[in-house]
Amino acid sequence: MTTNPLISPPSVSPADHPGMGTIIIPGGVAFRVWAPFASEVFVAGSFNQWSETANPFAGEGNGYWSVEVPGAKIGDEYKFVIRNGSQPLIWRRNPYASEMVNSPGNAIIHDPNFDWTGDNFTMPPWNELVIYEIHVGTFNDDRGGDPGTFEKIVPKLSYLKDLGINAIEIMPVAEFPMDFSWGYNPSQPFSVESALGGPQGLHQFVKAAHAHGIAVILDVVYNHVGPGDIDLWRFDGWSTVNHNGGIYIYDNDRAHTPWGDTRPDYGRGEVRQFFRDNALFWLNKYRLDGLRFDSVINIRNRSGNNNDPDSDLPDGWGLLQWINNEVRASQPWKITIAEDLQNNEWITKETAIGGAGFNSQWDAGFVHPVRRAIIVMTDAERDMTAVRDALYHSYNGNALQRVIYTESHDEVANGKSRVPEEIWPGNAGSWFSRKRSTLGAAIVFTAPGIPMIFQGQEFLEDRYFQDTDPLDWSKLETYSGIQLLYRDLIRLSRNWFNQTRGLRGQHINVYHLNNSDKVIAYHRWENGGPGDDVIVIANFANRSYSSYTLGMPRAGLWRVRFNSDWKGYSADFGNHLGYDTVAGGVPMDNMPLQANIGIGPYSVLILSQDQNNS
Repeated sequence: MTTNPLISPPSVSPADHPGMGTIIIPGGVAFRVWAPFASEVFVAGSFNQWSETANPFAGEGNGYWSVEVPGAKIGDEYKFVIRNGSQPLIWRRNPYASEMVNSPGNAIIHDPNFDWTGDNFTMPPWNELVIYEIHVGTFNDDRGGDPGTFEKIVPKLSYLKDLGINAIEIMPVAEFPMDFSWGYNPSQPFSVESALGGPQGLHQFVKAAHAHGIAVILDVVYNHVGPGDIDLWRFDGWSTVNHNGGIYIYDNDRAHTPWGDTRPDYGRGEVRQFFRDNALFWLNKYRLDGLRFDSVINIRNRSGNNNDPDSDLPDGWGLLQWINNEVRASQPWKITIAEDLQNNEWITKETAIGGAGFNSQWDAGFVHPVRRAIIVMTDAERDMTAVRDALYHSYNGNALQRVIYTESHDEVANGKSRVPEEIWPGNAGSWFSRKRSTLGAAIVFTAPGIPMIFQGQEFLEDRYFQDTDPLDWSKLETYSGIQLLYRDLIRLSRNWFNQTRGLRGQHINVYHLNNSDKVIAYHRWENGGPGDDVIVIANFANRSYSSYTLGMPRAGLWRVRFNSDWKGYSADFGNHLGYDTVAGGVPMDNMPLQANIGIGPYSVLILSQDQNNS
């Protein structure tokens, strides 16, 4: 790429202060922008009566331009004005702008300061994380009118804490066109969407979440930009004839994505720097506790196909490695999660051996077989071998390298519904929908991995996810028992009562699999012993057992800590059996002992021993 060699006249001096975008300096503001094909650059704003030429930038000789503007101040609106030869002047928003009037509007000189007094949050251990995915605009909002905001989430934080949630993952909040969106169409990657509450709203939300002991993870989109309201398109006026995205976008067929021809050009150092800066910006400025990267496969491969190595994008892979290395070097307790969904263990391998360096990834090897096993109509179709394989699935032998779930924003939209609705379309409140959806939830919270649920899942929200359709919080009252079931599962998964430490461990042994009766049992442990060893028994069939015999790892009394068939969860549940049992006798299922248990239809039992049991 050839850049314009023009350097500004001697009368214009570049800014002395480092940084991109706007930099607050004594008595004014410095601006810096990358525009390698510009012949002149200016800044126009409320501080100079929107003059197109009053404040010319100095070329720094490397494609960057900068200027210091005395009198410019926080709150002023502005845009860059770019001349590219004989083309008409181009008005552009600052790519690094931290605040916008709205997506097509002016940039705002943003106050970089926020009062973090009292924020002494510590990230929970990753083996205790329970993630709750939220769409800010629909989580807590009235039907009709404007979208929900960060401020409206804050009153629900106590509810989430009581539920046992200690990590919220928010869908993307970078400025996007219009006011309603999933967020996966970012127009200004550094600016918080104004309709959701802007930068101040995000700051206050993170501080409030931290005060409740809840981490905040942000979804970021680096596989494409826009495609609407993006000034990054032909930013400085340069483009090629046939592939004309400009300096930020690939100028060949690598630009093509499922969302438009706007894949960033990871081959340009300045573009890689832009996204590296963006990742660290969110973590540093807003004290976010992690990032979830959308559609990593489309960053590392232009066809979005793990089995098409000819389409690999090594520069995209290198960008991911760089960002993960930077995060680990400066803030290793913060988590980076990939949505790649190709069952590729290299996503979570260390960069030193060629991996992408993510800490964890959404696990397609779990969600698809488990969802199928609980959704298919007949018991005969339930594949217990596939469920077993999903329980065992891991990346690089590390359970924490996967995030497991039955519902996410993708799993409940795009032609798919919430699990209860999938089980019985039009009758999501049915006994079958409640029993089998909670069966799936119990698998999520007892399998090795980092569990995640989608907003409203815990009170049987059944509607197809749309960015204009708020959660129906009346269902929390209607299905209060289902919410209690989720709360109990979450607390056991986090070992709140020091009785189920094994659910936080790495180890699993699926030792009993009966594909005829659709019963599966597995042993979870961290170090082993009373209070650590956990036995999970899941019945995937519409029949109950008053005395079902299976193997056990230790002698003595095993107490039922959870029975999903309890009437307290729903009046029409069977309250079936689920009795404490004593292990002894002869070996069974390659276990040293055996015991009898009782279990209801489509139900799960969690058993463990008291600490003083020996």
